[in-house]
Amino acid sequence: MAKSYLVGNSGFMASTMLVFGLLMAALDTTSAQIGVCYGMNGDDLPSRPDVIALFNQRNIRRMRLYDPDQEALQALRGSNIEVMLGVPNSKLRDVSASQANADTWVQNNVRNYGDVKFRYIAVGNEVQLSDASAAPFLVPAIQNIRNAIVAAGLGNQIKVSTAIDTGTLAESSPPSRGSFRPDYRQQLLDPIISFLDPPLQYLNLFDAILDAVYAALEKAGGSSLEIVASESGWPTAGNRKRAATTIENARIYNQNLIQHVKGGTPKKPGKPIETYIFAMFDENNKQGEEIEKHWGLFLPNRQPKYPINFD
Repeated sequence: MAKSYLVGNSGFMASTMLVFGLLMAALDTTSAQIGVCYGMNGDDLPSRPDVIALFNQRNIRRMRLYDPDQEALQALRGSNIEVMLGVPNSKLRDVSASQANADTWVQNNVRNYGDVKFRYIAVGNEVQLSDASAAPFLVPAIQNIRNAIVAAGLGNQIKVSTAIDTGTLAESSPPSRGSFRPDYRQQLLDPIISFLDPPLQYLNLFDAILDAVYAALEKAGGSSLEIVASESGWPTAGNRKRAATTIENARIYNQNLIQHVKGGTPKKPGKPIETYIFAMFDENNKQGEEIEKHWGLFLPNRQPKYPINFD
């Protein structure tokens, strides 16, 4: 298996990466992040059930399997170990040939093991451009496997991608100048990224404005900064657009806002947005247009202007 070896003060470090689409951000990042790769290229290794028992004994909660070894999958049933399952390079031609072939692979190796906690499907492993038996089939194989996972109703549970090695980098020092090799990008990475990370879709102005600010910050060199929505709300009265400035519209907007910000934006899904509703009370001494005075959630007597739940 090809790898890139990085020399450091403590010796050599083998480095391989798994590239994921935007849905990665929706994963539970508070749980344990360490797993162990379970390779089977040895004639003196423990039995599959003994290996699963060892994982559990040592509290190793994640495993990478390079291929769908049926005995290992049987041993994983009910184990609560999260699994990264590989589609071997030797199978890429077959699963890329038709959607039916990919559906069969998913049925035999994923759906038939409903009590195994699959986390990822890694389609191909460190495929090289020079490998004519694998490289031409990688992108359509990823697409077909992903389609099969979605059709099985598992799209939100199991993420599909491929593993690449760091030899695909054209430049890596300093890290801020990191870039992929142009040939690898053009032939493999760009189509994979385009499939895994399609253009974002927006259904409301709140998300669109927030992500526009994030994009502008990134271009200005502020990609590590976080945004807090310091004001957002809906007026209940006022001279401007009277048909929209109603108590019911304000209730719907603010209640939906409370729930919506828990899930993030299309650019940062799963990342709650710290948000401040405008405002606690109507302010009858505010200057400006009449509409500025009617944004309150509560009346001056501390009674709610309309029902609202902050949970």
